[in-house]
Amino acid sequence: MPPAHPFDDDKLKEECGVFGVVGVENAASITALGLHALQHRGQEAGGIVTHEFGQGFSSARRFGYVRDNFTDAETMATLPGPIGIGHVRYSTSGSKGATQIRDVQPFFGEFSMGGAAIAHNGNITNALALRKELVERGSIFQSSSDSECIVHLMARSMGKSIPDRMEEALRKVEGAFSVVAMTRTKLIGCRDPLGVRPLVLGQLGDGWVLASETCALDIINATFIREIEPGEMVVATTKGVESHFPFRRAPSRFCIFEHVYFSRPDSILGGRSVYETRENIGRELAKENPVEADLVCPVPDSGTPAAIGYSLESGIPYAMGIIRNQYMGRTFIEPSESIRNMGVRLKLNVNRALVKGKRIILVDDSVVRGTTSRKIKEMILEAGAAEVHFRIASPPTAWPCFYGVDTPQREKLLAATMSEEEMREHLAVDSLKFISLDGLYRAVGEASGRDPSAPKYCDACFSGEYPVKPSDMLEKGFEMKAAAE
Repeated sequence: MPPAHPFDDDKLKEECGVFGVVGVENAASITALGLHALQHRGQEAGGIVTHEFGQGFSSARRFGYVRDNFTDAETMATLPGPIGIGHVRYSTSGSKGATQIRDVQPFFGEFSMGGAAIAHNGNITNALALRKELVERGSIFQSSSDSECIVHLMARSMGKSIPDRMEEALRKVEGAFSVVAMTRTKLIGCRDPLGVRPLVLGQLGDGWVLASETCALDIINATFIREIEPGEMVVATTKGVESHFPFRRAPSRFCIFEHVYFSRPDSILGGRSVYETRENIGRELAKENPVEADLVCPVPDSGTPAAIGYSLESGIPYAMGIIRNQYMGRTFIEPSESIRNMGVRLKLNVNRALVKGKRIILVDDSVVRGTTSRKIKEMILEAGAAEVHFRIASPPTAWPCFYGVDTPQREKLLAATMSEEEMREHLAVDSLKFISLDGLYRAVGEASGRDPSAPKYCDACFSGEYPVKPSDMLEKGFEMKAAAE
């Protein structure tokens, strides 16, 4: 696989995507289509597990894109059956950047009452402690992934059924998890008590579908039924769907960054169109941080809906000042060092005729390390822009995420070490403004903004307020935000 590209190094990585289906013909092909729709949530690797009566469980795990691994008839023929689950991965735990095939999900376990496979989106914040305890009791781990802890906890459970064992295992897990699992006949879905990561239920003919996002239902023409609720476990078979709540109820703390960046704009979250929410973010950004300029330009593609909202609210014309090369992917020939040093230019190019002599507002979803922002600014100025104003569709990202998003160490986050003005000077732009946390909450439907005593979302990457204590990281010396900070 080609080395990581500099452009990718300055974005938060999209955790993982999970998908499952029961009661359909060719479950593997349906699963592959669903995973293709969820590819934005993880491009490193993918896997599918199916079950066919008389043949048992089958699995395939591959590095790279779904389209390159799960579209040929030969591979799909090895995955027969009417039930299957799948996973697309970006390494948020385990051996980041050096993933082994054994780290690729779904994971499979053979229990006394039969086999089961499990795919997990999120991060277990007490995985190190669990792993240590399990190893001391004789468990033999095959991967470096925190998700494998769930399989070993299930193996040690005395539950009478696999859903019972999974329930008992997940009660011992801390952090964020949306889990899709399967037995020979059952498709199981579960969200953590705070509902940090998404999971939705759909219907396809007489069958049922679980997926990270509604866009994965659209691609297979499934009907969206509802979101799995925080702390809910559902068990779907050809006879229907059973639901119960195995965890103590808690106020929901869904990841607000799903609205900002992670989810696809054509998905529905919490009954809200992600595209419309991002457009609202742009409108709030324009209200809070106006500036005189000639054009509003998105940093493609993640900044596009917010840039449209900013343009509509401000009355400043929207224009594609930066063009993205749609064919720059992992299939690109491995670049030489000199080509790799071109950095952003491999993926983005400035529309020179449009920006020359203009005062440009650049709208992006976030600033993480700031390296890409500087390069884009330099490209815009080299193309003859008179001024460059950055408007960011999220508050400053000042804290790492421990719930399934790969964020740099805190000292590498620009906002953790610099004030807004210092960041502006570092990026050498005419102005730099972020949407406020209250403005972001208003954009996602909280009219009065963020309630500091009971926030409706997990916004730890902005606020430093972690709804679940990151036990493993505290053991490693991570310092949480002081109460008065």
